[in-house]
Amino acid sequence: MIYVSTSFHEPANEGLRFIYSKDGVHWDSIKGTWLKPTVGSQKVMRDPSVVRSPDGVFHMVWTSSWKGDLGFGYSSSKDLIHWTEPRMLMVMKNEPTTVNVWAPELFYDDVKKQFMIVWASCVPGRFAKGIEDENNNHRLFFVTTKDFVTLSDTKLLFDPGYSSIDATILKRAKSDYVLVFKDNTRPNRNLKVAFSKSPEGPYTTNDSTFTDGYSEGPTVNKVNDTYYIYYDAYRKFIFGAAKTKDFVNFTDATEEVSIPKGHKHGTIFKAPASIVNNLLKNQPK
Repeated sequence: MIYVSTSFHEPANEGLRFIYSKDGVHWDSIKGTWLKPTVGSQKVMRDPSVVRSPDGVFHMVWTSSWKGDLGFGYSSSKDLIHWTEPRMLMVMKNEPTTVNVWAPELFYDDVKKQFMIVWASCVPGRFAKGIEDENNNHRLFFVTTKDFVTLSDTKLLFDPGYSSIDATILKRAKSDYVLVFKDNTRPNRNLKVAFSKSPEGPYTTNDSTFTDGYSEGPTVNKVNDTYYIYYDAYRKFIFGAAKTKDFVNFTDATEEVSIPKGHKHGTIFKAPASIVNNLLKNQPK
């Protein structure tokens, strides 16, 4: 298996890109775009997230607009080259005042044998007024699905008491889940972690951070017994990284990793070497 990460380039109107790595630390680009953004009011593809299901199908969701959508894009593929026709998953259709639907992230729950999709939305007036403007007071929501056709009711996943976005879930062991997310308040804008016995929560956090400000879009990659948390250090125009074995003690690993220039917030997954080699073979010259 080879490490693969979804990617996009600004201004996010060209479509799905990939980078890959054999060691999970040093990454190279796969040239070209592999799915055009065709859904949503703005028809962009930001924050693409992929999970491979037990039957070998790759499922992908992405942010389709900065504002104005009540859902996000979805498509699936067996080979990362040929994708089903993109369609919208309207997860906030019952919340018509929703400002945005940002950074949907996929997680496969191997206990309940279903997918979770986590994202951030701002619903003005819904939560306690914090230091952020009501149009920037996000919380993290989720739905579950087995087939990406029938979705559960939308539920609140995590409310730390302040605006939070860009969440990703990982399972460490039985009844041991970690949520990595961005504190999106103006003084902070950094990454934090929360813990739960279930992927659906409740999650608790000590509010300590392991990154500088202006960090977002975390994705977690386990290499041997170490977790690398990649993130977009967007004011520095680079990708940063932190490493940890326990999600309590963190070390800056930015100088250890290499990410192709221009790579933006995606998610890391594993794919068979045959699929990655076929991608490389089919990339434009």
